[in-house]
Amino acid sequence: MQQVTMTVRTDANLKNVFTRLCEEFGMSANTAMNIFMRAVAETQSIPFTIAKRRDIEADNLMRLLEENMKANLTRPEMSIEEINAEITACRAERKASRNRETV
Repeated sequence: MQQVTMTVRTDANLKNVFTRLCEEFGMSANTAMNIFMRAVAETQSIPFTIAKRRDIEADNLMRLLEENMKANLTRPEMSIEEINAEITACRAERKASRNRETV
């Protein structure tokens, strides 16, 4: 049987954990990948259940967004005068900054 090389890109931490576990199982990562590929070829399917896994970081981000939305709903909106005052102050600061740069 002719041998070929296959390159797989993966996260470095995942590779390290996978390699270490394979060694604990008494095989190389290469052997484990060959076992996996043979199982896929023989069964014409992935030999384990693939289910949607919730991402903890995404969950945390959604929680923060929801909290922020609730906080924004309870905070009074700015008046048009306050908005214009902030714009005017920002423009004045930007102009002063440009003047300092040219000096």
